[in-house]
Amino acid sequence: MASTQMTLREHLEELRKRLAYTVGAVAVGVAVAFILREQIIEVLLAPGFDQVPGSRPIFTEVTEMIAVTMKVSVMAGVVLVLPVVLYQLVMFVAPGLTRKEKVYLFIFLPGTVVAFGAGVAFGYYVLFPPAFKFLFTFGTSNADATIRIGSYMNVVTSLLFWMGIIFQLPLVMFFLSRLGVVRVRWLVRFRRYSVILAFVAGAIITPTFDPVNQTLVAVPVIVLYEIGILLARIGERLRGRDR
Repeated sequence: MASTQMTLREHLEELRKRLAYTVGAVAVGVAVAFILREQIIEVLLAPGFDQVPGSRPIFTEVTEMIAVTMKVSVMAGVVLVLPVVLYQLVMFVAPGLTRKEKVYLFIFLPGTVVAFGAGVAFGYYVLFPPAFKFLFTFGTSNADATIRIGSYMNVVTSLLFWMGIIFQLPLVMFFLSRLGVVRVRWLVRFRRYSVILAFVAGAIITPTFDPVNQTLVAVPVIVLYEIGILLARIGERLRGRDR
């Protein structure tokens, strides 16, 4: 393989080059996101504050709005150039892989991006509206809701991130099965426990304690696990065929 013919110095030079490309891409992405910061913040505010017409978040510290803007710009910039970052990672490890492993890896790359985008879309369009409606209206007969923008953005960005990660589950199960790390029969046997863990994940991820929003997270996790079992069967068959 090509990796056995590369010296340590060549490996370090390759790493330096890939890191330079990655840092440059992230810098460009953050710059673009900062230019579009007002539109991005407006999009992130919509799921919560559209539930209460005429309401707006507040900031109570001098630097809070600046900190929120920079955090949103950095996260949006990284997501914007995520395909480039993943491509640089793939290109760094590719010399040490076989031809077939490279094919699977390059299939995995767009699949990861699509799955992350699907998770973000699910959180934004399905999870957020009922969750924020519950949070913004609960107890308003006794107190007025005055939401800090820093608190709101922390909840939104963390939820979007974790939903994007959760939607990677089927791909991870496929590649673990393809590599022989897990067996399909183990996954099937673990199915009953996966339902419990899905609801535990829903309780941890959602900012509310009502069962409706927790179910909105748990049900997709259960469905993703079943899809992962199907993909794991394919991975196991491919592994058996290679033998």
